[in-house]
Amino acid sequence: MDKIYAVLAEIEKEKGYKFDLLICCGDYQAVRNYGDLHHMHVKEKYRSLQTFYKYYSGEKEAPILTIFVGGNHEASGYLCELPNGGWVAPNIYYMGFANVIRFAGLRVAGLSGIFNSKEFYRGHYERPPYPNDSEVVSSYHVRNIDVWRLKHLRPVDGDYTSNPIDIMITHDWPAGIVDYGDKKRLLKVKPYFRSDVVCGKLGNPSTMKLLFDIRPRYWLSAHLHVAFAALVPHTAKDGSPGAAPTRFLALDKPIAQRHFIQALEMNVAIEAETKLSYDPQWLAILKATNSFTSISRSNIYLPSGSNSDERWDFRPTDDELASINQLGDLTIPENFRQTAPPLLKDTLESRNAKSTPYYRNPQSAEFCARFGITDLNKMLAESDPDNVAIAHYILEENKQNTDEIVLDYNIFDDGEDFVIDTQPTSLDLDSFVPPPILSKSSITQDSRGTSLVKRRKVDIPDE
Repeated sequence: MDKIYAVLAEIEKEKGYKFDLLICCGDYQAVRNYGDLHHMHVKEKYRSLQTFYKYYSGEKEAPILTIFVGGNHEASGYLCELPNGGWVAPNIYYMGFANVIRFAGLRVAGLSGIFNSKEFYRGHYERPPYPNDSEVVSSYHVRNIDVWRLKHLRPVDGDYTSNPIDIMITHDWPAGIVDYGDKKRLLKVKPYFRSDVVCGKLGNPSTMKLLFDIRPRYWLSAHLHVAFAALVPHTAKDGSPGAAPTRFLALDKPIAQRHFIQALEMNVAIEAETKLSYDPQWLAILKATNSFTSISRSNIYLPSGSNSDERWDFRPTDDELASINQLGDLTIPENFRQTAPPLLKDTLESRNAKSTPYYRNPQSAEFCARFGITDLNKMLAESDPDNVAIAHYILEENKQNTDEIVLDYNIFDDGEDFVIDTQPTSLDLDSFVPPPILSKSSITQDSRGTSLVKRRKVDIPDE
């Protein structure tokens, strides 16, 4: 990431403009410490800490607001703490398994992972400790439930002219996208793609249909390590012009002399705020499809139009949208917390770290509690509670509270209710032995009226 941010800084200096948002299309490798490397599916010679850990620890901060989807080379154990998305470090936001957020008035959707037919219809069951390498691999496979939910972003029936989504981000390509670009040049650069192209297996077969359903203005991808552009037109059923075409762009690996960065300039309102917020329609979809969230290893049943006696169209109703909008400000809170211990010093001991355990992430808990959405992070944690560790931020807070207790006199207001026992039971103090209270100093009070109570040894006089 250091190199990416350095390149962006050079572009800003040369062109005289400022980037507002950096979008990464997977293989981000948010590795917090050496233990996370056990969760990443790469060859041993490529297992490297890189520089993200510095942003996680607070040693550095991302100079540009950054969002990303997961690819097939990720610290999967960390990312599955945030199935609905969240901050992996200050100013760096992971989109989760699938998500829609807003930025400066733009609707940005994301889908993590790559396609694999074996895992496609199952639930998200993988989490550390992974019993074998196969679950490290399957953890980044796209699930049907996520694609299915994204399909409910499509506009109302009869609307053939709108583009509901501004930017769609995936790691692998929609299968069939090569037919809308320079296929001949692509096969010249990557001749071993030919058999997959002919068979329609180059990419994700489920997301090409998604492209036509939600008609994003831009679709950004990576994965195949080659730059490729395509233009997908949208027409109405009667053949008349439809929505604006989808501009597809895949970029190369971040290597010198490769096309790995593309600047996009998009028109937004002058008063638009350059911060992230939740998308009401997506929240309503998540809430309406709560019952289908699963950690099952078996295939998950999802309703379709063939069954008329149950709901199968989960595009939000006016009432469902109203229930979300009445919640008020949907700005995504900056509530990042360190769950795994950060790497502060690179030592031989740290390099020999065991696999990082699984954690309950407070961002997932807060998000699901606020919007009434099933907490997949909690479900995964409860599936193997003996292998869930106490988060680093909790241990640090407990450590800070060991030597002092903070009493705030302002926590009670005049409206506080008290219950008075008019018939108290007498206490037998004859057999009472007070516990020893050990500490070093007495009570002090600061200028704000908050007492800092530091424990000291107390002598109890004999009666």
